Amino acid sequence: MIRVAAIVAAGGRGTRLGAGVPKQVLDLCGISVLQRSIDALLAAGLVETVVVALPADLAADPDRYVRPIPGRVRVVTGGERRQDSVARALKAVPAEAEVVLVHDAARPFVSRAVIARVAETAAAHGAAVAAVRARDTVKRATAGEGAVVVGGTLPREEIYLAQTPQGFSREVLAAAVRLGERLEATDEAMLAEAAGYRVHLVEGDERNMKITTAADLELARALTTGPVRTGIGYDLHRFVEGRPLVLGGVRIPHERGLHGHSDADAIAHAVTDAVLGAAALGDVGTLFPDTDPRWKDADSMRMLAAAVDRLRDAGGRVVNVDVVVVAERPKIGPHREAIRAALAGVLGVAPMAVSVKGKTNEGVDATGRGEALAVHAVATVAGIGLEPAGATRA
Repeated sequence: MIRVAAIVAAGGRGTRLGAGVPKQVLDLCGISVLQRSIDALLAAGLVETVVVALPADLAADPDRYVRPIPGRVRVVTGGERRQDSVARALKAVPAEAEVVLVHDAARPFVSRAVIARVAETAAAHGAAVAAVRARDTVKRATAGEGAVVVGGTLPREEIYLAQTPQGFSREVLAAAVRLGERLEATDEAMLAEAAGYRVHLVEGDERNMKITTAADLELARALTTGPVRTGIGYDLHRFVEGRPLVLGGVRIPHERGLHGHSDADAIAHAVTDAVLGAAALGDVGTLFPDTDPRWKDADSMRMLAAAVDRLRDAGGRVVNVDVVVVAERPKIGPHREAIRAALAGVLGVAPMAVSVKGKTNEGVDATGRGEALAVHAVATVAGIGLEPAGATRA
């Protein structure tokens, strides 16, 4: 069996995306673009070691961006150019590796089949590139009178669009790296060609997209969202004397509080049930029973945090939450923004993804008579079941 290592070229800044941070550390449903690319390589079952080339500031604190796996994932500081980063990473590739794959950090959807085809062809022939056939008619552009005009039409059947990984025997990649010290190139295959090696094309995958622009990122996030699920939560507590009123983690000035085993935060309870329900992960009563002394007078936002952790462990994330508080008094409006912010912090979303509304029951039933407060909540979650085993969230 061939010994395969991989280099992930993540030393760039991705300025074309305009995100203000390197594109490789951007979030895709709770996992960074970079980590998804690393996970895809390791999940293929061929790659023994991954060497990641990061910008100097990120390489100084790599655990924030790369899940450490002793002996399998290594981090090096990248260089000014892509080829410089690959050259530095190659020095950290284990000596026993016979084939080295070079993969873009911004291609998180590479499949096991593509990785296998590239590795096997590189082992047999020295150099291989994943590529897809051009499907559109290809025009060569040239400068015209104040415009860009067609300078010719290229034979479509001769045009392939290169992807990564690109695979090389250690000897071929070392030669390409040496040539790259004095030659500019857009990828390692170009350097291998210039060094006199024949590079074989293997079948790529249209889904193996590279995230370059904001539109690419939007599409990638849509692809990783996965099934969207909705959960409903409901809670009601009686007003009692001698207890503080806590709603959504915020203490509300009021002459009475709510009766309950915990702090009786009805918003936290309803949202917790909605989040758990969306992912079919249980409910408040089962996970946090009122017979358990640990939850006596406890901060109910801890229950919500535990529910969010369970959701994340299942590969999901909260998309948004909508809350309706039904009470004659107190008025929710003056406290809405504080509640939204508190919920957002625990849910791991922006406050704009949390809606909180106050309603009255027009004097009808216990809530209308001011004897109780009720909360309805709806939570939307996404990504259940999509997280690779052992993946690290961003």
